[in-house]
Amino acid sequence: MNKKSKPTFSIVAPVWNENESLLELYKRVSKVMESVGEPWELVIVDDGSTDGSTKMVLEMAERDDHVRPVIFARNFGQQRAVAAGLDYSRGDAVVVIDADLQDPPELILELIEKWHQGNEVVYAQRIDREGESFLKRLTARLFYRIINSITEIDIPLDTGFFRLLDRRVVEELKGMREHHRFFRAMSIWVGFRQVGVEYKRESRYAGETKYPFRKMLKLAITAITGFSFWPLQVAMYLGFIASGISIIAIPTVIIMRLTGSQQFLGQASTLIAVLFLGGVQLISLGILGEYIGRLYDEARGRPLYIVRHAPDMEE
Repeated sequence: MNKKSKPTFSIVAPVWNENESLLELYKRVSKVMESVGEPWELVIVDDGSTDGSTKMVLEMAERDDHVRPVIFARNFGQQRAVAAGLDYSRGDAVVVIDADLQDPPELILELIEKWHQGNEVVYAQRIDREGESFLKRLTARLFYRIINSITEIDIPLDTGFFRLLDRRVVEELKGMREHHRFFRAMSIWVGFRQVGVEYKRESRYAGETKYPFRKMLKLAITAITGFSFWPLQVAMYLGFIASGISIIAIPTVIIMRLTGSQQFLGQASTLIAVLFLGGVQLISLGILGEYIGRLYDEARGRPLYIVRHAPDMEE
C-alpha cells in the first residue's frame, strides 16, 4: 500500500511484551485483510515493551508499508495505547484487537460485514473463554453485571477491546481525552448504531496474561468512578445509617441508665461506637479521595501519552 493512500480499514493492536505473538499476529491479520481486497493498515502501538517487541515492530514497518508503528516513550498502559492507536489510525473503519491472539483476526471479516450493513460499532461478544481459570471467568462475569447495575450505561456482557468502530465514532472518542479510561464503556457511551458478533475466545498464543488480579481491580475502580456516582451514594447512605443508629441509641441508653440497667456501663460500648463511626468516616474519605484524585489528574493537563517514534498523522 502506498503510504500516501488513505486506507479503508485500520487494525489497531496495542502491544506490551508480546514478542512471541507479534509475528503470528502480523501474518494472520495480513492474510485476513488481503482477502478483503480494500486498502488497509496495521497500527501497532508499542506500550514501552522491554522484551524486544519494539525492534520487531520497527522491522515489520520497514518490510511492509501496511504497518504503522507507534512507539511510546515508556509504559502508559493498555487503555492509553488504544487511544494512541485511534489517534494515528486513518481508516474509514477501525478494528481494535489484542495482540495475544485470544481474539481471532479471522473474525474481522464478520465485523466488516456488519459495518457494511450500516452498523457503526460492532463489538465481539464472547460465548466461551478457553484457557482461563474458573476464578477469572467468575470475576469477569461478576464484573460486567456489577458495572451494568450501578453505571449509567448498559455494557454488553462478555465484551472486551475487540470491536470495529466507524470513523464517526472514532472521531468522537478522540475528543474524549480523560486520563482514567475504560475504552469498552466509552465506545458504548457515545451511542450510534451498535451490534454484537458472537465468538469463541481462544487461549493465548504464547506468554502469560498481562492482566493479573491487581490490574483487573484497578480497571474495575476506574470503570465505576468513571461512569457512576454510586460509591459516593454508598458513603452518604452509610452516614445516614450511622446517624440513624445514634438517634435511636441515645434515648435508649438514657432510659436504660435511668431504670438502673447495667448493660452500657464501662468503655467497651463507647469504643465500639467510636470504631464504627471512624470506619464509616475513613471509608467515605477514601471514596471521596478517589474522585478528587481523578479531578487532580485531569486538572494537570498532561498528555495521555508521549511517543518516541510515530508516523506523521498525514503520512
